Amino acid sequence: MALIITDECINCDVCEPECPNEAIYLGPEIYEIDPAKCTECVGHFDEPQCVQVCPVACIPVNPQHVESQETLWQKFQRLQKAGQPLSAAGDGSAPAA
Repeated sequence: MALIITDECINCDVCEPECPNEAIYLGPEIYEIDPAKCTECVGHFDEPQCVQVCPVACIPVNPQHVESQETLWQKFQRLQKAGQPLSAAGDGSAPAA
């Protein structure tokens, strides 16, 4: 499941630098999340970092991009092969739970 930033966003700038996949960017009015890059931090962290730091709780699951944990893991692996930053594991294996 990719996440989405709702119109309750106050453009506080705290979510963008927390995204390990660089999926968050400033859109025309508020921050937005590229669903092709969002793995909900699977492969990097146990919980989505943007959700953790958001002061207004405006980052729910995007109902138009529902994905299983396995699909998110596969997306993480594709992003790594495409040159995204390496995971903490660094070896392509699943992150420790």
